[in-house]
Parts: sequence; C-alpha cells; structure tokens
Amino acid sequence: MKKLLHILLGLIIVLCLGACGEIIPENDIDVSKLYGKWQEGSVFERYYEYPIERVLITGDTVHANGSTWDESEDVGEDEAQLFNWTLAGSTLKHEHAGVFVTVPKLYTVTSLTSSSLVYQDDFGVTHHFSKVE
Repeated sequence: MKKLLHILLGLIIVLCLGACGEIIPENDIDVSKLYGKWQEGSVFERYYEYPIERVLITGDTVHANGSTWDESEDVGEDEAQLFNWTLAGSTLKHEHAGVFVTVPKLYTVTSLTSSSLVYQDDFGVTHHFSKVE
C-alpha cells in the first residue's frame, strides 16, 4: 500500500511539473533573435539592439530599447509606447517608460526563433508574434 502511494504521489508531481510549461534555460536563448519588429494581429512590438531616445511633448527625454503600439487604436510606430526590456532565461521583462512612473510587465517566453516569438503573460494568456522586419 505504501509503495502504491509513493508511485501515485510521484505521478502527481510529474504531471504538475509538466503543466508548468517549458522553461528555457538562460544559456539556450539567443537574444539577437529578439531584435526587430514583431506582429500579433494589430499589435506590434519592436525590440532595439541599442536604446533609442524620444523627446516627449512635455520636453522630457525618454530612453528605451523597445516600443509597442496597436494600429487598431489608430496608433503608429512614431507614437508607440516605449519600454525597456530584459531577457533572462525564459523571463522577458518590459518596463514601460514614463516621465514619472515605470510600469513593469513580466512574460514567460516559451518559444523564440528568428521568425516566431511566443510568450505567456501573468494572466495565462499566450501571445504569438511573427517577425515582420
């Protein structure tokens, strides 16, 4: 009976760990694959290799290495929301840049190739981006 209980407990642990999704080890990610312009429907994200600088209407200067915009909201790349990103292991972090506040968002990358980016947000929603540039 004890042996059966241990086997059952072992199976439960294996199933639970399998449900967590794939974790990509830090040394398996080629960050250079992230650079460029990505699209999911009307939403775009651009990951820059080097930071860019934008002067806001207020005259304040913001430095960032990423941007996002949604063309369905009539927003183009020149008006995109800027963010700073880091990629460590499977954790992709966006810190949306503002003058007075920085809003962090964390994503779990499940796949990154030269043409496809798939990540999951904190709400369990999976996003599938295709590289367009």
